[in-house]
Amino acid sequence: MTIDVGSAVLLSIEVAGCSTLASLLPAVLVGRWLASHPGPGGSLVGAVVLVPLVLPPVVTGLLLLELFGRQGPVGALLEALGLQITFSWLGAVIAAAVVGFPLYVIAIRQAFEAIDPRYAEVAATLGDPPGAVFRRVSLPLALPGIAAGAVLAFARALGEFGATVVLAGNIEGRTRTIALAVYALLDAPGGSSVLTPLVGASLLLASGSLVLYEGLSRWQRHRLELGDG
Repeated sequence: MTIDVGSAVLLSIEVAGCSTLASLLPAVLVGRWLASHPGPGGSLVGAVVLVPLVLPPVVTGLLLLELFGRQGPVGALLEALGLQITFSWLGAVIAAAVVGFPLYVIAIRQAFEAIDPRYAEVAATLGDPPGAVFRRVSLPLALPGIAAGAVLAFARALGEFGATVVLAGNIEGRTRTIALAVYALLDAPGGSSVLTPLVGASLLLASGSLVLYEGLSRWQRHRLELGDG
């Protein structure tokens, strides 16, 4: 079996990056909404958002396959438009986006919840409408937390396996990310020689992402502490 290490690494970064960017706006909107709705309705929506975090990734992949498969409600519509999700690069991006979304929302929700509500109240008393208060006050203060959530979602997408292999398959040069390449090499003759650089690249990317996440989280806390002071 031939595995292109460079292709797997670049594809992993590409899929993780695109899934993170695609989830940015929905994650900000959902995280902001959850932060401002602490009641039962917010708890219910929050629980639904967290479902992909607790489901086995293979089950998540099966649900996505039912939705985006050729016979699925969304998949059939996209097929008519000439778009195929299953066993495609786009399918890998969707799978990565879904499994990373809960972590994205958790970080963003916490970023908005940590903001002192007095900032928004002062802006409102000065005549700013709610949209302007969000753009000029809440969003800038939450930016480090949003960035931290993006890094966390990116890191989760880098390690995604179960949902991806079910929805997008394990196709060399198309959907074979680092995790799928490692899986393909486990029982392959002579695979150990290729496993080492793949595992090394995975550790490097994951460690770098987590260090960046920790730095952004600390920056968020530091900014809010300065504001409180």
